[in-house]
Amino acid sequence: MPTVARTDAMRGLAVFISDIRNCKSKEAESRRINKELANIRSKFKGDKTLDGYSKKKYVCKLLFIFLLGHDIDFGHMEAVNLLGSNRYTEKQIGYLFISVLVNARSDLMKLIVQNMKNDISSSKPVHVNLALHCIANIGSLEMAEAFGPEIPKLIVSPQASESVKQSAALCLLRLFRTSKESMTYADWASRVIHLLNDHHMGVVTAASSLIQALAQHSPAEYKGCVALAVSRLSRIVTAAYTDLQVSQPGYAPDYSYYFVPAPWLSVKLLRLLQCYPVPEEPAVRGRLVECLETILNKCQEPPKSKKVQHSNAKNAVLFEAINLIIHIDSEPNLLVRACNQLGQFLQHRETNLRYLALESMCLLANSEFSAEAVKKHRETVINALKTERDVSVRQRAVDLLYAMCDKTNAEEIVAEMLAYLKTADYAIREEMVLKVAILSEKYASDYTWYVDTILQLIRVAGDYVSEEVWHRVIQIVINRDDAQGYAAKTVFENLQAPACHENMVKVGGYILGEFGNLIAGDKRSSPLIQFNLLHSKFHLCSPSTRALLLSTYVKFINLFPEIKSTVQNVLKNPNQLRNADVELQQRALEYSQLSSITSQDVLATVLEEMPPFPERESSILAKLKKKKPSSTQTHEKEQKESKPLIIKSTSSPTANNHNSETKEKPTLAQVATQQQSVDLLGLGAPAAAPSATNDLLVDVLADTSAEPSVVDFNKSTFLFKNSGVIFENASLQIGVKCEFKEHFGRVGIFFGNNTPTELTEFTSTVDLGASLQGKVNVTIYKEAPNRVFGNEQVQYFINLECLSMFQDSPVLRVNFKQSGRPQSIAVKLPVVINKFLEPVDMNAQDFFARWKQLGLPGQESQKIFTAKVAINTEDNQSKVTGFGFSNLVGIDPNPDNGVGAGILKTKSAQVGCLLRVEPDIQANMYRLTVRSSNAEVSSTFCSSLEEQF
Repeated sequence: MPTVARTDAMRGLAVFISDIRNCKSKEAESRRINKELANIRSKFKGDKTLDGYSKKKYVCKLLFIFLLGHDIDFGHMEAVNLLGSNRYTEKQIGYLFISVLVNARSDLMKLIVQNMKNDISSSKPVHVNLALHCIANIGSLEMAEAFGPEIPKLIVSPQASESVKQSAALCLLRLFRTSKESMTYADWASRVIHLLNDHHMGVVTAASSLIQALAQHSPAEYKGCVALAVSRLSRIVTAAYTDLQVSQPGYAPDYSYYFVPAPWLSVKLLRLLQCYPVPEEPAVRGRLVECLETILNKCQEPPKSKKVQHSNAKNAVLFEAINLIIHIDSEPNLLVRACNQLGQFLQHRETNLRYLALESMCLLANSEFSAEAVKKHRETVINALKTERDVSVRQRAVDLLYAMCDKTNAEEIVAEMLAYLKTADYAIREEMVLKVAILSEKYASDYTWYVDTILQLIRVAGDYVSEEVWHRVIQIVINRDDAQGYAAKTVFENLQAPACHENMVKVGGYILGEFGNLIAGDKRSSPLIQFNLLHSKFHLCSPSTRALLLSTYVKFINLFPEIKSTVQNVLKNPNQLRNADVELQQRALEYSQLSSITSQDVLATVLEEMPPFPERESSILAKLKKKKPSSTQTHEKEQKESKPLIIKSTSSPTANNHNSETKEKPTLAQVATQQQSVDLLGLGAPAAAPSATNDLLVDVLADTSAEPSVVDFNKSTFLFKNSGVIFENASLQIGVKCEFKEHFGRVGIFFGNNTPTELTEFTSTVDLGASLQGKVNVTIYKEAPNRVFGNEQVQYFINLECLSMFQDSPVLRVNFKQSGRPQSIAVKLPVVINKFLEPVDMNAQDFFARWKQLGLPGQESQKIFTAKVAINTEDNQSKVTGFGFSNLVGIDPNPDNGVGAGILKTKSAQVGCLLRVEPDIQANMYRLTVRSSNAEVSSTFCSSLEEQF
C-alpha cells in the first residue's frame, strides 16, 4: 500500500476530532457537530472549485460524524467525485465513504459502478484493489451482476499482480455467496483450480477459500482440484520452518506461524478435500495418507514453542486432519491413531481441547474401524461427566456415551447416565431423558430391565419425560404378553410412593386399567386397593391425566365386577358430572351410563384389551432427531441395517421351541412397535392406523391407488402476485414464493404440516404434461425431505426456463403417508406465461407509433364485456402492473383509460405487447385490447385479463 505523504495529513480533521473529545457534555458535542455540518454543507454548495484535498477532508469529517451515531444526508456526490481522482488517498476515502454510507439501491450506484469498472481496468494494482474491496464490502445483487463476468478474468490473468489476484478471489467469493446464479463457471473453472499451484502463498490461501465454496456448489466441475490440493498440502506439511520464505519485496517475510507452516492454508485445503470422496488414483491417495500420517506424527513431537499461539495453530491443523480421516473412513490405522490422539486430549487442562476431543470422538464412534478404540476411553468419559465444570463439555460427554453404547456396555452406560441425571444441568436433561429411553429400548434383551429403567427415569426426571417416552413403554408392554404382569406389579409398587410424578400416574393408570387383573390375586394388590391407590392421586393431577384415570375406572368395572358400585359412585359424583372441564364431565356421564345400561357382554366388548400396535418409526428417536440431528447420526446406520419387527408374543409351544433353539432373547427394539404417536384412552393423540382386516370402511370408500384430481390455483390472486397459499386441507398447507427474471424463474414451495403427526414417505414432483413438453424446462434446485414432522414446515425449490409460448401450468404432485394411510395431492403451480412479461416505459409518440405497426389481422385481440364488479381505475392500474405491463400515465387522452406495455421474454423469442383498457363507467362495461406480434400471446393475455375485470 502506498505510504501517506506528509501533505496528505488532514490537520482540520485532527482539530475537529480533538474538539469533539474535549466536549464536556452531549449537548456541547451536538452543537459542535451541527456547526461543522453547516460549514461542510456551505462548502459543498458554495465553493464549486474545491480541490481533492478539501473534499477528502470534509468527507472524512462526515464519516467520523456518522460513526458517532448521527445521520448523514449529503456529501455522497462529493465522495463519488473522489473516485475519479488519481491520488490514492483521495480515492481511498471515496471508496470508504461509499462502502459505509451509500445504499445499494442508491441512484448514484450506476455512476459508482462505472468508476469501479474504470479502476478495475486500471494498470495500477492499488486502484484495482480499492475497487475490489469496495465491491466485496457492498456485495449486493447488482454488484454480482455487474462484475461477476469481469472479476474472474483478473484471477486468471497472467498480467495481474499477486495482491490483485488475492483481492479478486476473495471479492468473487463474496459475490458468489450473494448470487450463485449470476456467476458463470464453465469459462474459468478449469483455470481457477490451478491457482492452488501458484508460487505465492497468499494467492493460494485466497483461492482455496473460493474453490471450496465453488466445489460445494458444483462438485463435478471442480473435481480436478483434489490432486492439486493434495500436492500443495504435501509440500506444506513436509516443509521445515525456513522453507516458506518469500523473497519478493513488499510481501510478508514468512508464511509460518509460530513454527507451524501455513496453518490457515493447511486447514482450508483439508476442508476442501472433505468436499470429495477418497481419491481413486493410488498415487494421490497414497500421498494424502502420507500427509495425514505426517500431521499425526508432528503432534507427537515436542513443541517448538511454549506460547499458546503455537499449540493453537498446531491443534487447528490436527483437528481438521482428523475430520478428513473421519470423512475418508477407510483407513483403519489412521482412524485408530486419531482416536488415541484424541484420547490424550480428554484430560488436557485446556477446556476447548477437551470439548473438541469429545466432539470428534463422537464421530469416530460411528466408524467400524475405530469404535472399539473409542470404547477404551469409557471410564475417562464417565469421569468427565461427573467432574467437568463446563456444562458444554459435559453435554459432549453425554453425546459420546450415547454414541459408544452397544449391547455389551448398555446397562453400565445407562446406569451412569441415570445417576448423573439427578444432578444434571436443566438445559440438557430433556435430551438425556430421550437418549436413556432410546438406549434402554434399543439394547435391552430383558424386558424387566427396560421397564425398571423407564420407571426410574420417570422418578428421577419426571418433568422432562415427554409423552413420547411413556407412550413408548406402554406400546412395548402391550406387545409383550410376558411383560404385562411384571409391568403391572412394578408400576403398582411405584405408585405407592408418597411423592409420585404425574407421568407415573399416567403409566400406572394405563397399565393397571389393561392388566391390573394379572396382579389382583395378591391381597396386597387387590382390585379395591388398586382403585383406591389410583383415586388417591386423582385430585393432584391435571385434567388430561384425570381423563385417563376415568377411562381406567370404567375398565376396572369390566376387569373387577366386584368393585362396580364403588367405581360408579365416583363416576356419578356431582363433582364429576358438573365438572367445569367439558371433557371430564362428558367422560364421567358417558362412562356411568355405559356401566349402568349395557350388559356385561357388551361392556366386555367395548372395553376389551388394546390390540398390538403396528410398526412405526420410534417417536422418541424422531423427537431426538428434531431436537438435535447430530445426536442420532451414530445410531441411524444400525437402525437401517436392522429394522424392528412387530411381534405379539405368545406362550405357544412353537414360540417356546423357537426361543429354546436360538437361545438368544430378542431385544425390545425388535419386538416392540415404533410409532409416532398413540391414542392413550382417547386423550386426543392421533390413533394408531387400523389394520387392513378391520378397516372395511376405508377399503370400500377410499381408492388409494386412484389419481387425485388436479386442484387449480386462485387465478384472481396469482395472476397478479407471486406468493401465497395455493392449497390447504386438514393435513397439509402448500404455499409458494416465485421470482422471475427474463426467461428464467425460481419457485419456492413450502409444505406445512397442519397436524402434530409426522408425514412419512413424503415425495414431491413437478409434472409438465404433454402440453408443456419442449416449452418449459424444470430443474430441481433443492429437494424436499422425505418426512415432515408435526407442525413443521419444509421447503422445495425448482428452477424454470421458458423456452416458448405456453398456456397450461405445471402440476405439483405430492404423496405421503399420515398415520400409515397414503395420501396424494395434485395442484397446479401459479406458473403462467405472463410471469415472463417485463414492463417497458414508453412515451405517447412511441406507444401510438408501435400501436399502429401492430394493426395487422391476428396481431390484435379485443374483448367487450360487462364488468364483474364496480369499475375502479386504481384497481385497474394495480391489475395492469401486477400482470406484468408497465402502467403508462398520460399516454391516453382519457385519464380513466389504462395503457400498458411490456416484453414477453422466452428463450426462443421476445414478443412486444401493448395493452389498452377502456372502461365505460356509466354502462359498467370494458373494452380490452391487446396487440402483439404473436397472435397466440394477444389472445391468451386478453382472455386472462377479461376474467379479472
